[in-house]
Amino acid sequence: MPLRWRIAALVAVAICAVVAAVGLLVHHASRDRELTQAREAARTTLDRAAVTYARSGTVQGTGASLDAPGVPAGLRDLTARGRQGTEYATDPAGPAMWAARPAGGQVLSVRIDMTTTLRDISALDTSIAWAGALTTAAVLPLGVLSAGRMSRRLRSAAGTARRIAGGDLDARIEAAPRPRDEIAEISTAVDTMAAALQQRLRSEQRFTADVAHELRTPLMGLVTAAELLPEGEAAGYVRNRVRVLAALVEDLLEISRLDAGAEEADLSPSHLGPLLEDITARTGLSVQLVVKNGENGEDGEDREEGEKGEVWTDSRRLERILANLIVNAHRHGLAPVTVTVAADGRTVTVRDHGTGYPDSVLRDGPQRFRTGARERGTGHGLGLTIAVGQAQVIGAALEFANAPDGGAQATLRLPDAEPPIHG
Repeated sequence: MPLRWRIAALVAVAICAVVAAVGLLVHHASRDRELTQAREAARTTLDRAAVTYARSGTVQGTGASLDAPGVPAGLRDLTARGRQGTEYATDPAGPAMWAARPAGGQVLSVRIDMTTTLRDISALDTSIAWAGALTTAAVLPLGVLSAGRMSRRLRSAAGTARRIAGGDLDARIEAAPRPRDEIAEISTAVDTMAAALQQRLRSEQRFTADVAHELRTPLMGLVTAAELLPEGEAAGYVRNRVRVLAALVEDLLEISRLDAGAEEADLSPSHLGPLLEDITARTGLSVQLVVKNGENGEDGEDREEGEKGEVWTDSRRLERILANLIVNAHRHGLAPVTVTVAADGRTVTVRDHGTGYPDSVLRDGPQRFRTGARERGTGHGLGLTIAVGQAQVIGAALEFANAPDGGAQATLRLPDAEPPIHG
């Protein structure tokens, strides 16, 4: 149940509880007061009638009766023992307060009718109930409005927190400061946390970029020097390690540019089939390319111009994405590695037949310098991170999964929309 309705229900229940408590208190207080007054009136009338009876032997004109048939049994027993008393009772004539005492072997009694009095108390109870209902009707909308405002503020704070968790560290709630307002305090705390996270992340990004830039120049010299070494096993090993280190530095620089948002796509129309043939060939790795026909869903590479195979994309960045996925499949998976273009002409799947992606990649996505499970091999964990970043630049979606029959499967979905025509 939404918060606003919970608060509204709580307000309604609180009002009803207060009205019920007040109604019960007023009802009992009024009833007790009326009974006390009726009892005192009955006693006074009875005493006067007793004096009249003692003087004249009659009770006419006193409001009392001798041996009245409706006297409650309890009072009859009390007078039989020579005592007097009062009792509230309901008889066929209605509710009444009785007072009785012995008088010359008879029962002298007084009856005070309370029908009107109890009717007035019942009318008071009804008035209290109506007042409670009107109060609830008047206060409840105000409670709903207040609760709705609180709910909107909390939903706004939750939405901003989700945007921050999704990577938008510029998102802020920007709630106006209010004294003794807990929601404003929460909003300020979330904004402060986001600012601190953003500052820390930017510091780490700047550090990574600075380190990569500082290493690039000496590494270029090291690469050149390694190429000048005389041929031999040691020289080959040195050249290989220097190339790996240089590639790592270039990857770090690319990630720094992606983090800083400095990369922009250069979109142009391309056909995926021929483009993927060139990309897979340039990787120099064994790849099975499957291009499905857009009409009957069978494999083939015979699309005519204007069919679904044409997409708007940045071919250089697309090559970077797919090359990283193919290299990752060969490095961490098992052959055969298959690249498939779906029948829609916009979806590309890269699959190996190894142990599949580790749970951490499926759950959280690629993490830099983390390769996941040990059986997936060794590496820096930057290839998939770069692929995800470049996919975002070209507006594509990159998803990671494990195939039902085994193996890691990366699916790249290129955007459907073409760029707007200017002019």
